[in-house]
Amino acid sequence: MSEHVLVEREEGLLTLRLNRLDKKNALTRAMYSSMTEVLQQADADPSVRALLITGGDACFTSGNDVADFLQAPPTSQDSPVFQFMRTLFEFSKPVVAAVSGPAVGIGTTLLLHCDLVYVSRDAVLKMPFVSLGLCPEFGSSLILPRLLGQAKAAELLLLGESFRGEQAVAWGIANQALANGAETLAKAREMALRFQQLAPSAVADSKRLLRAPGREELRRVIEEEGVLFGQRLRSPEAIEALSAFMQRRPADFSKFA
Repeated sequence: MSEHVLVEREEGLLTLRLNRLDKKNALTRAMYSSMTEVLQQADADPSVRALLITGGDACFTSGNDVADFLQAPPTSQDSPVFQFMRTLFEFSKPVVAAVSGPAVGIGTTLLLHCDLVYVSRDAVLKMPFVSLGLCPEFGSSLILPRLLGQAKAAELLLLGESFRGEQAVAWGIANQALANGAETLAKAREMALRFQQLAPSAVADSKRLLRAPGREELRRVIEEEGVLFGQRLRSPEAIEALSAFMQRRPADFSKFA
């Protein structure tokens, strides 16, 4: 288990807390592997009624750790990042997220697979895939156009426009925007604990029914995005963009057609 992923138990609630605040909770391969292990164990444990994912009061996650990413790019479906995606996609119990501060890349797309999402008003959500020479992932290219319409989805996925917590609520990505990180986490915890009082099989069946429409199409899109994402990681554009990010300079795409 990575030291940067903390697990807390309270009644029937299991809380997964990202704990790498000095790096804005940037996700490493070890963190993805730990999160996958936590989800798999929680799904198999009948005493766990719900899962809460948070990064704490100040930051959800700034996305992938680029240096770690470049050391071992997730070009295979067996990579830790894709294993995590599959495990969250298949998770049978309610998943609640508490989001404060930055939620970048997968920090936003994973919310599309949570059942309840609570955000702080100062949360900043962003999916800057194209600016990094990459493409959308985790089903976002299917989910967002259906949720927001083609035009708004294009702003978010092609231009990488950021948006705040209250906008996430207005668009149906989140349930409620709270004043600050502490209130957000408290609200998410309150709602997650309610599942302790509900019939677990009825909850599981209802979640499955809610997620059933278009599920196989979404599964296929996630796989297709993953293959293309891996190919794009090896592309000259992505190499330039990620190198520029590491060197803290603007990426130069002028030489690409």
